[in-house]
Amino acid sequence: MAQSIPGLNPATTKPISKTSLLPSFVTTKISVNKNMNCLSTKTRTTASSLNVSNQNPSLNLLNNRRQDVVEAIEHSLSNCLSETNLHQTVPSLKSKIRGKVRDIYDCGDYLVMVTTDRQSAFDRVLASIPFKGQVLNETSLWWFDKTRHITPNAVVSSPDKNVTIAKKCTVFPVEFVVRGFVTGSTDTSLWTVYKNGVRNYCGNALPEGMVKNEKLSANILTPTTKAIDHDVPVTPDEIIKRGLMTPDDYDEVRTKALSLFEFGQRVALEHGLLLVDTKYEFGKGADGTIYLIDEVHTPDSSRYWIANSYEERFRNGLEPENVDKEFLRLWFKDHCNPYEDKVLPDAPKELVSELAWRYIFLYETITKSKFEIPTLEVPIHARITQNVSMALSSLS
Repeated sequence: MAQSIPGLNPATTKPISKTSLLPSFVTTKISVNKNMNCLSTKTRTTASSLNVSNQNPSLNLLNNRRQDVVEAIEHSLSNCLSETNLHQTVPSLKSKIRGKVRDIYDCGDYLVMVTTDRQSAFDRVLASIPFKGQVLNETSLWWFDKTRHITPNAVVSSPDKNVTIAKKCTVFPVEFVVRGFVTGSTDTSLWTVYKNGVRNYCGNALPEGMVKNEKLSANILTPTTKAIDHDVPVTPDEIIKRGLMTPDDYDEVRTKALSLFEFGQRVALEHGLLLVDTKYEFGKGADGTIYLIDEVHTPDSSRYWIANSYEERFRNGLEPENVDKEFLRLWFKDHCNPYEDKVLPDAPKELVSELAWRYIFLYETITKSKFEIPTLEVPIHARITQNVSMALSSLS
């Protein structure tokens, strides 16, 4: 039987097959070396070492209103923010860069970043998820505010639920991926490369005998370069030799990234979650200041697990209960080859609705704030155009 995540799944659970829409909750065992005594003393993760409270990570508010939220999600399935064209409706915006999730507009000294509902994985767009853009934008803003003591960020304002205006920076062509566990399903994930025999990854020596979803003895940094169609793992020495960053800039960003992740893990754990891994991006402003940019600790850029069930599930060889897009990745890998197939199957509505709910659950669990479901009285494109126009007029 599938195990129910507090606040995520209905009280009644049903048997889940291999092709279930929620594959991450399947009680399929992963391979564990029985001679390892589960984990070495050095790396074994226990409830006491994690300081996991017995408090359920979900909010009573969520439990009471899940049905209403899911109904709103289902009503918005055909009204997602999949594309924007502000350069055609806001005169001061001259150009548009379409990323996998964000549409970025140049307006001189600032960038207008619109977070859409597009869902990406495997370096391509898979679907559109209702309210996802708002969740990502507002989650990032919360973390940006909470991490100012670690690093400055480029945020100037947020005139709309889906929009952030930021200082223009020269972006380092490196993504700083920080990992606390051996896990993942993509080609560059730590578990994938580890099970293929790699024992030195991005300059990090990895011990023998680790198993999937095991906690690392210390967090590690595994940078990647931002290639056109996919990310490429790179070592610190290669970053310096290729001139992607100066040694001083790399050292500063490395320290910031590890500090951000440690802080994020601590906050997540206080709220009943494990921050498993994440990625950061940084840029340098005109004055030489290094800023944190893009997004922080969102369910798109990060992997989260439910903390109070992790140890038992790991001990029994079960996949952790995740609260991110991992189960979407697993569904697509189960139904196609997302790296090679030119045309992918449509994500089922049930899966899309569940992912939208999980994103809202994560936002409310982390921030302890109620997610505001947007009304449809004003069309979303008109709303964004109006709010961005007003914000830019105040900056000029």
